[in-house]
Amino acid sequence: MADSLERLHRSVLAMQKGDPALSRTARLMRAGRAKVAKKLAEEAAEVVIDAMQGNREAVVRESADLLYHLVVLWAEAGIRPSQVWAEMDRRERLMGLAEKLPKDSPKAGLPKASLEDQADRRKVVALAAQRIPKRR
Repeated sequence: MADSLERLHRSVLAMQKGDPALSRTARLMRAGRAKVAKKLAEEAAEVVIDAMQGNREAVVRESADLLYHLVVLWAEAGIRPSQVWAEMDRRERLMGLAEKLPKDSPKAGLPKASLEDQADRRKVVALAAQRIPKRR
């Protein structure tokens, strides 16, 4: 999988300066980071919707689109796949392969820039677990 994403990343970088009339990737990247991020969010939402509907085939197709748009965002932001793999390796050493680092975990091992980035992140609030009845 990593090889596929790295090949896709190289292809996206090659198309970055391509003709927007001929390349969807070039057109998307010319639209800017906000447009790329919006497309990524749209694809993520489609994966969620299809998963909730139990449509496995659509989840597979939309997941491929999601990965494509993620790689386009990496390229636009100057992020190499190897940087993401290095972060995944670091997390595996800290928490194991199938665990996500908790938000309140000690920041040991994070580079200084990452600590500063953490301060800029918006707080996430928990949504109520109960549904609020509709007013009629």
